[in-house]
Amino acid sequence: MPPVTTRRFDAVSAAGSWTRTATNGRADLPSAEEVFGQNTFSQTEMKARLPKDTYARLKQTLMEGTDLDISVADSVAVAMKEWALERGASHFTHWFQPLTGSTAEKHDSFIVPTEPGRAINEFSGQELIQGEPDASSLPSGGLRTTFEARGYTAWDPTSPAFIIDGPGGATLCIPTAYSSWAGDALDQKIPLLRSIDALDEQTRKALKLFGVDEGRVRPTLGPEQEFFLIDQEFFYQRPDLLTSGRSLIGAQPPKGQELEDHYFGAIPDRVLEYMQAVETDLYRLGIPVKTRHNEVAPGQFEMAYVYEEANIAADHQQLMMSTLRRIARRFGLVCLLHEKPFQGVNGSGKHLNWSFATEESNLLEPGETPHDNMLFLFFCTAVLMAVEKHQDLLRASVAFAGNDHRLGANEAPPAIISVFLGDQLTDIYEQIADVGQASSSKRGGLLGLGVKVLPDIPKHAGDRNRTSPFAFTGNKFEFRALGSSQSISFPATILNTIVAESVDVLRGKLEVALEENGELGMALRKVLADVVPDVRRIIFNGDGYSEAWEKEAEARGLLNLKSTLDALPHLVSEKNAELFEAYGVLSRRELESRYEIFLGQYFHTVNIEGETSAEIATTVVFPAAIRYLSELQEVLVKAKETGIKSEGVIRTTRRIAALVDELEVALQLLVEQNAELGGDDIPSKAVHMRENIIPAMAAVREVVDRVEKMIPDDLLPLPSYREMLFIK
Repeated sequence: MPPVTTRRFDAVSAAGSWTRTATNGRADLPSAEEVFGQNTFSQTEMKARLPKDTYARLKQTLMEGTDLDISVADSVAVAMKEWALERGASHFTHWFQPLTGSTAEKHDSFIVPTEPGRAINEFSGQELIQGEPDASSLPSGGLRTTFEARGYTAWDPTSPAFIIDGPGGATLCIPTAYSSWAGDALDQKIPLLRSIDALDEQTRKALKLFGVDEGRVRPTLGPEQEFFLIDQEFFYQRPDLLTSGRSLIGAQPPKGQELEDHYFGAIPDRVLEYMQAVETDLYRLGIPVKTRHNEVAPGQFEMAYVYEEANIAADHQQLMMSTLRRIARRFGLVCLLHEKPFQGVNGSGKHLNWSFATEESNLLEPGETPHDNMLFLFFCTAVLMAVEKHQDLLRASVAFAGNDHRLGANEAPPAIISVFLGDQLTDIYEQIADVGQASSSKRGGLLGLGVKVLPDIPKHAGDRNRTSPFAFTGNKFEFRALGSSQSISFPATILNTIVAESVDVLRGKLEVALEENGELGMALRKVLADVVPDVRRIIFNGDGYSEAWEKEAEARGLLNLKSTLDALPHLVSEKNAELFEAYGVLSRRELESRYEIFLGQYFHTVNIEGETSAEIATTVVFPAAIRYLSELQEVLVKAKETGIKSEGVIRTTRRIAALVDELEVALQLLVEQNAELGGDDIPSKAVHMRENIIPAMAAVREVVDRVEKMIPDDLLPLPSYREMLFIK
């Protein structure tokens, strides 16, 4: 019987012999300074093109968050159109972020017919301010029905418009918010902007007690993006990667990440050229990408940009993900953003560094002596209060099917939300909890390396903790539980909102204490002495992976919401509904819609995986096993004819026959469970996915992976883990 996987071996050959061409990379990439922001309609560009009074009114909106003066829009539209045309744009689009997790756009031409055979380029202030995409076919969670189609996009002037260059021309993209006809938020941006306003309002009120007035307060975000790269020759031959973004079968190769030689290793040439091309495109969009390196698993990498204001950072993160995917094709690669594309090696996350600051200072900067830094202690305590009270919300913000593969595994933070503060800050808070005030701060000093030619380097007062889901890292908190594929907007929205509430509550306590004792330092010490013992349980600096911590966390009363379906119901609890309504971030209708959407996405994701797993096992692996069994049986027949008896062939035939039987049984159960679907409503279907489909898929995979290790290479047409992870 001839081999049936010629295409697979051709793919291996093509992937292994990939060569650079003029169309996929350039040796003469321009410097970051040359191109930075050239495809962005920045404040500098607006200042140069707009009348002074128009720009002044627009800047007031941008800097202070004042209402947008509609009369400004026409001037901005003309300037934006001229700038876009100069950069080769022929179309414009309102670029928005529906509740799909990605972005959406509908392109319109600048061309307007004037008379038969003639046309001009036009773009009005009304076209800039408002668009009207169809709202019936994007997720609404019951806020819109199928026959109610009207939805609106509204220009967000705080996030710069930008140009996306395509092979056939360029498009002007205008960041917008997206709402229903009735005004309900149908996107990620509107709640994020509302939460930014809530945090600004409450923080400014608190700052007044400290005699500080430094203008608008803004949260800042610095996301770190992990991803896998595989050759596209392999990607197109894996139905599971095509439909679900992760491999649903695949035996472990002899080598994975055990030697720890990939992490921070030399970046492969092809990948490095790809990263350089990605950086150049991101620089053109004004995205300050800073870091690139190999991650832990083979084939895994990371890129990150420096901190930006939250709204802009959220837009830039979406652009970064789309750029990573788009540029990969130019290099014959596919970028996988799924949290767990390959079983048995580390998955991908997206650490979100969060802080908040005035125009002058970072409010989470501890300084040299944090024990007597009143501003820092006030706002750091507010964050601890927020995490302690709303650990359920933080967990729910990162709850979806892909992330269930990571959280709690020895590669990502546990599902238990806790805060790592490090030795210095933990000592300060223990002093406050034990004796009512802190009188000293541990010092880091210098670290000598025992070699004369090496300098003494500053030693931080505390180590880092990779097992913590929420860690203080110098002058910010790092929320480490995000999945690599998700938008950062919703976790940021929740962070902003819960901290706004805790700042509000803490300010109220401080005002009462000030009435009793007019000295600010004494009043703050009293408030902290009262509050810190209650939030102390959320602080944990140890090993978050250990069984001991799971038991200790339970004793402390901390939640351990291990799966998406455990976490999501907390989103719509009465406590949380009241929180979002109180600070004007999400109405109950909007909050409940998100719960319904997230639950539906979980169901559909696992359902697609279940159907795909059954299809691959049925049409690819099972026939391959039968072919091998048939070959073995032919050998046995010929051996009998020639009088040769081979116990090895007999035993192998029996093992393969047994595997075929095992696979048929497991596969039949999966097919039956896929057909069942689990009920008439989304909640019951989602539970069916978790309780029945996921275990059935795992049972099929266990047998399939054993089959893969038994049958000849030329009978299995699917690229192996070894090929996908290591051939670059």
